[in-house]
Amino acid sequence: MKWLRFRIKTTVDAEDIVISTLYDIGLEGAQIEDNVPLTALEKEQMFVDIPPVEKEDDGTAYLSFFVEELDRKDEILSDIKRELDELREFNIDIGEGTVTVTETEDIDWINNWKKYFHQFTVDDVLVIPSWEKISEDDKSKYVLHIDPGTAFGTGAHETTQLCIRELRKYVNPETVLLDVGTGSGILAILSVMFGAKEAVGTDLDPCAVDAVRDNMEANNIPKDKFRMMIGNIITDSKIRDDVGYEKYDIVVANILADVLVPLTPVVKDHIKKGGIFITSGIIEGKEEVVKEAMEKAGFRVLCVNSQGEWRSVTAVRE
Repeated sequence: MKWLRFRIKTTVDAEDIVISTLYDIGLEGAQIEDNVPLTALEKEQMFVDIPPVEKEDDGTAYLSFFVEELDRKDEILSDIKRELDELREFNIDIGEGTVTVTETEDIDWINNWKKYFHQFTVDDVLVIPSWEKISEDDKSKYVLHIDPGTAFGTGAHETTQLCIRELRKYVNPETVLLDVGTGSGILAILSVMFGAKEAVGTDLDPCAVDAVRDNMEANNIPKDKFRMMIGNIITDSKIRDDVGYEKYDIVVANILADVLVPLTPVVKDHIKKGGIFITSGIIEGKEEVVKEAMEKAGFRVLCVNSQGEWRSVTAVRE
């Protein structure tokens, strides 16, 4: 079996941001090459007698993603370049950001994320692929049907799970929700499952339209419960007008800290007084920047939650 290998030259600091961003277009299982020194614990856990020779860390990193569909080479390369360009537009330093594509032979291990992807739970939410059955014990849970490999991920990422937990706390039958950067629509779809009256989603990527439609159909979400639009809510006044002002009980944005900062004052115009603003996609160490932006825009921070190296900040509009 042959595979396409997309190898991106970036920086150590941008590894997580690039991986998270490309995860949202269906690229998962990144292979990371950098010269970050191993910790003492990592050396102890290596099953070798002589640890590898460590080179000087110059801050450079290479991320490789493997794709089975050889006929989609140009499409995937275009998607990667578009996502990297968008990161640059938000002044995120991703380094050189060059992409090389090579063809490689049979590496079945890289396909394990597909072959062995199993259902998982986020508290009382079950995320399950189409080929698995729901157990009796899980039938009382909220069930999200989604298959791995679809664009924009599956809900397994820590940032998405942080949002899901916050939505469970605040969604009620009167909730009108706005999901900025909706991607595959997972958060909006779950909000409707949790009882929200209506959800609206925005995204920059036209591919989100098909992803949202497929996931709505898979989860029996009525068309009048969730509508979406393509455009940049930060810069596009028409999108802002179409979204509507001071009408949302909850706004959720699972993006990146560097995007959340300019987004926050915009969100204030769309959310009701007393409305909840849930943010995620915040790498450890960036939460203070997001909190500062929220407070400056007139929000009061309610909590900061963490999962792994990711953070979620939830606030209320005063």
